Amino acid sequence: MTEIVIEKPQERFQLILKSDKYRERISRMALNSSSSLIIDFEDILVADSKLAEGLLEKPDEYFKYANNAAFDQLQIQDPEYAEKIREQGVTVRIRGIPYVTPLRSLSSEHIGKLVMIEGIVIRATNVRPLVTKAIFRCRRCDQLIDVPQTGMFLTPPSRCTNPDCRSTGKFDFVQEESEFVDSQEIRIQEYPEELPPGQTPRSLNIQLIGKDLVNIAQPGDRIYVVGIVRAEDRSSSRRGKLRAFGLYLDANFIDTKGKEPESIEITPEEERKILEIAKDSNVHEKIINSIAPSIYGYEHIKESIMYLLFGGVPKRLPDINIRGELNILLVGDPGTAKSQLLRYVPRIAPRGLYTSGRGTTAAGLTAAVLPSSTGGMTLEAGALVLADRGIACIDEIDKMRPEDRVAIHEAMEQHTISIAKGGIVATLNARTAILAAANPALGRYDAYRTVAENISLPVTILSRFDLIFVLRDTPERERDARMSEHILEMHRRRAPPAEPVIPPDLLRKYIAYARGINPILTPEAMKRLKEFYLEMRSASESEGSPIAITARQLESLVRIAEARARAALRDRVLIEDAEHAIVIMKRSLEEAGIDVSSNKIDIDIIMTGKPKSLQDKLRLVLNVMVEMERETGVAKRSELIEKLTSEYDLTRAEAEKLIGQLLREGTIYEPRDGYLKKT
Repeated sequence: MTEIVIEKPQERFQLILKSDKYRERISRMALNSSSSLIIDFEDILVADSKLAEGLLEKPDEYFKYANNAAFDQLQIQDPEYAEKIREQGVTVRIRGIPYVTPLRSLSSEHIGKLVMIEGIVIRATNVRPLVTKAIFRCRRCDQLIDVPQTGMFLTPPSRCTNPDCRSTGKFDFVQEESEFVDSQEIRIQEYPEELPPGQTPRSLNIQLIGKDLVNIAQPGDRIYVVGIVRAEDRSSSRRGKLRAFGLYLDANFIDTKGKEPESIEITPEEERKILEIAKDSNVHEKIINSIAPSIYGYEHIKESIMYLLFGGVPKRLPDINIRGELNILLVGDPGTAKSQLLRYVPRIAPRGLYTSGRGTTAAGLTAAVLPSSTGGMTLEAGALVLADRGIACIDEIDKMRPEDRVAIHEAMEQHTISIAKGGIVATLNARTAILAAANPALGRYDAYRTVAENISLPVTILSRFDLIFVLRDTPERERDARMSEHILEMHRRRAPPAEPVIPPDLLRKYIAYARGINPILTPEAMKRLKEFYLEMRSASESEGSPIAITARQLESLVRIAEARARAALRDRVLIEDAEHAIVIMKRSLEEAGIDVSSNKIDIDIIMTGKPKSLQDKLRLVLNVMVEMERETGVAKRSELIEKLTSEYDLTRAEAEKLIGQLLREGTIYEPRDGYLKKT
């Protein structure tokens, strides 16, 4: 039997469309009132490699053949619907080209070629109607003339089509008779985690035309687009057109990639390795030892970073949402490797980015409202929106301007970014875990001051961190000897003294795989967490005792326990996970929530910025002052200090400090020099 060779591309496309798969898709077009048909590129490649090559090299020509073939097949299967959409015809959409063209490598050689690109949407305009066929009326003879439209500007006819008129005069555009189609422009950027070091991210404009393409992608979405690369001229009003053109993509097909980090591709071989690692009883130690192996020590901080990477399970209830991601703050002396830890985490996180507080603004973190080239305003996504479902590492968070720092309040607890600027009111998703680092306000951490006094951060932000750790640089002979050996060995070998147990690429995929598991608390784990919570609360029951823990810390304990279960690929939270969560929480509370005067854990240090003992003293000063005011109408400063030192066992310096604090907070004021009054 001789093989039939079909020369015409249209007939070759029709042969592919006669398969059962596409006959079914074509028959569904009428049900969906659709005029577009999706063809998988793989099917074209398998059926005819020459046709696939022609489609990539000469897409404009080959799309005409494909569209005609699809319409012919629709006429055979559903002549009634084919007649209904005859004017607009059928548009073929190509899905899934085997290889992705990096945004960074797009160049003049790609102009006119069909490519597939990936990126994150940073801007999207409103949907606008675009004229495809314009109808003009001749002012001289009222003749209607139709002109198909391409390009950016509306093109009128050159002369009237009426043989008796043939006027070249002015024509009126008839909007009611003209044909329109939905259009939108989006801008995409390279993924932050794949950006080469020291490079600025590349971005590209994408033109979306057709109701099945618009409104699919929003700022912050990760998408892949199949389209034809075009060059647009940049005209100068006075001197004509410039020689340098700009590239944009004329989209043919668009789809959002999975928002979840789990959408990272994992091969069966890698899955086998992941399951093998999880079987090890020391899996948590292996993961901890694989996090920044070049940095010596800090096992408890690396353990907390492990919990941050795996994260807890978010809960969506009918009335409220409870976040699953953890937020961690590292406070420490200079030179304690905080920045190195923060820079390493985005490398092993399935999705993550690093930013420094010094060069970060509120708009850069959340979203900026910018004027659009086509008029109106558009929203451009910031760092926290781009890190949605990932990790945002913010270094030197204390160096941010207070008005910019306010922007992260909502993202830390509600996991959304609300914008009301330039007539745009929107809420964007920012479901991101935050790992932040801050330097002490006085250069070095002062053990005799509270965490709130040591860092220039408002308590509203401090209270939103699940774990706070203090990194102190204290001389200790044995530890210093081991650290110096570690650093010198690293410089000699020009490699980490110990290789990571799990390579970074595999660890990324392990984390992505684990985040697909949603562990549930077992009754034993619940009982242990409840016991710890009640034990800590009972210590605060006696009058005047500081509050050691709140419901916010209980939720943090659940998140940590869930993250530990995820790290071992378990779908149940065991009692051992609860025990480890309690240990790390105690460590954090001891480091950050210790009341230096009473030596008791006091959560008010984080929640209000003032330990219970300080609040009691401030209340005492205020009460004494109010009593004095009742007698004389105003309290004399020297008399108030005298009364506090003689009757209430306070030192003169302490009394001065407390009065100074009340004045700074605006609770009391000085009506005249040397006299005090309650506000």
